[in-house]
Amino acid sequence: MIINILDTKQTILNKFISEIRDVNIQKDSMRFRRNIERIGEVISYEISKTLDYKSQTVSTPLGTKIMQLPKKDVVLCSILRAGLPLHNGLLNYFDDAENAFISAYRKHISETEFEIKVEYFASPNLDGKTLILADPMLATGRSLASVYEGLKKHGTPKEIHLACVIGATEGLNYIKKYFPEDTKLWIATVDENLNKKGYIVPGLGDAGDLSFGEKL
Repeated sequence: MIINILDTKQTILNKFISEIRDVNIQKDSMRFRRNIERIGEVISYEISKTLDYKSQTVSTPLGTKIMQLPKKDVVLCSILRAGLPLHNGLLNYFDDAENAFISAYRKHISETEFEIKVEYFASPNLDGKTLILADPMLATGRSLASVYEGLKKHGTPKEIHLACVIGATEGLNYIKKYFPEDTKLWIATVDENLNKKGYIVPGLGDAGDLSFGEKL
């Protein structure tokens, strides 16, 4: 797996990351969602540098110009519900992409043990496509691995990009075992630790709750 950690360079991205972490600023759910969306836009720009392009002639009022434009083979796939703001950020840049949505959640067996339940898929055919799989929180890595296993029945992408906002080292190491070696991970920032419940520390809390309100 090719891992790209974006906050290793000092850019405006660091402001967005700091605001989604800040316990006071994140109380504003609209700003939290927008910051996740903006991080998705930054990730999209970085991914775009690696895609396949083709020559296309564009007509202007005064003539024509040959441009190098990305091929239209991108599928954006997000994990509900926390992935929606990140999906919006990706879609702002890959606005002609196909889209897929998947439901995956932790079903707790005990306070510290859980299994990943994947219950809903809506996906186009993935054969030969560029798959961008978005999940804001890469904690244990088990959600991404389970979702990828479920996506296999929809076809084989020509390349896979993982778009994440924040992760833990343990999660990064876990998903290396489940994705092809040439998979590219694009992640805004990485923390070292998980707590006993499998949440990222210091992290930011529950991205789904902060975006859309607490669930039962």
